[in-house]
Amino acid sequence: MASKTTLGVLVGTRGFFPASLAHEGRKTILRVLAEEGFDAVCLGPREATGGAVETLADARACAALLKKHADRIDGILVTLPNFGDEKAVANTLRFADLGVPVLVHAWPDEPKKMAMGARRDSFCGKMSVANNLAQYDIAFSLTDLHTVAPDTKAFRADLARFGATCRVVRGLRGARLGAIGARTGPFNTVRFSEKLLEAAGISVETLDLSEVLGKAARLKESDPALRAKLQAIRRYTDTSAIPAVGLERMARFGLVLDRWVKEMDLVGTAIQCWTALEEFYGIVPCTLMSMMSEGLLPSACEVDVTGLVGMLALRLATGSPAALVDWNNNYGDDPDKAVLFHCSNLPKSLFKKHKMDVQEIIAGSVGEENTCGTIVGRLKAGPFTFCRVDTFDPAGEIRAYVGEGRLTNDPLQTFGGYGVVEIPGLQALLQVICTLGFEHHVALALGQAARAIEDAFDTYLGWEVYRHVG
Repeated sequence: MASKTTLGVLVGTRGFFPASLAHEGRKTILRVLAEEGFDAVCLGPREATGGAVETLADARACAALLKKHADRIDGILVTLPNFGDEKAVANTLRFADLGVPVLVHAWPDEPKKMAMGARRDSFCGKMSVANNLAQYDIAFSLTDLHTVAPDTKAFRADLARFGATCRVVRGLRGARLGAIGARTGPFNTVRFSEKLLEAAGISVETLDLSEVLGKAARLKESDPALRAKLQAIRRYTDTSAIPAVGLERMARFGLVLDRWVKEMDLVGTAIQCWTALEEFYGIVPCTLMSMMSEGLLPSACEVDVTGLVGMLALRLATGSPAALVDWNNNYGDDPDKAVLFHCSNLPKSLFKKHKMDVQEIIAGSVGEENTCGTIVGRLKAGPFTFCRVDTFDPAGEIRAYVGEGRLTNDPLQTFGGYGVVEIPGLQALLQVICTLGFEHHVALALGQAARAIEDAFDTYLGWEVYRHVG
């Protein structure tokens, strides 16, 4: 990621319990956060109740600190080394009013340290904090275990998942997406509601395809930026099979896109392809889109804007490039396996090997010479996360599904960008997709982030989410 995820840290304490536990707990939590790559904003040991929060004055002091750093805080960790004061915790979050995800964590007691002066009672205190947050209408997340020591793999996994949730929430709220060109007439599957996205804080800027082509034509051959874009394309993948005229057109189209994305401050794009670009400009934009996705600016084909939202969520959660593919084929008679495919614009880091080629599906109708620019190859084997976002106008809601599976090395000979996947309970997932009327496109990224994305969508964005667990 370009910058570290930053957590505001709220250490809870209560006078009936040893303050030393809170003070030592604060040091430990900050150390573990640093070891896991997080930045932290926390009261100092000489502030409030030794850097912890107990009184109304403590709550105001902590809230003021959090508000001071609001522009960089992605989430808040509430940690309870002892029972903690539930009102102080809730008041701090209310006074700060950052609207970011909140993780509530409680420390475990040790059976041999249960006498007065040593016991924590955080097990009980966590329930009181959760009760008050519910009363205050403050959304929050929980660790997998009710109590968990910070210096454990379990808690570090909780932190990693929560960090991903924070990045998704922050990244989608206020996201600016670009839609280039009109939806291809027959593709009703990529219809979406700009208004529902806008209500969720996601803006869509539009650009007519004719404007891109017009500006591309006006670029001077001597333009240093055009030469640089052409070289970037040649360096990105094997272009040996592509004629120079095709690469020149790609560079022009790509440079215009790059400038518009920068001008409009966009974090992703969805581009018309089929078949206007091929017929009237003589390329497919796939490699250009692959380059953007590889650079963590996801780009979806067929003007699939809500597919792009899923790509962006995966990019934010995993910190790695995301792709958009079709649920395309069964794989023999294995009910838990399928073929994912696109023609393709997948980011190159998802491939075992890759090269630039022609778009074989429509080459026969528009001419092979007009379909240069796909980036093709087989997807790497390993765990992956899939995600689909959809605006469902009849209910006036945004909905999604998310889950995890494994890309396999099962034999397959085909073209485009492709892979065989194994997803436990795949047939049940396909039933959900068809019954609820989700699109045939799905976003994917390497790694496992389904729970974090579900938490972001459901708990903090208020979207309807189905998480597939086979």
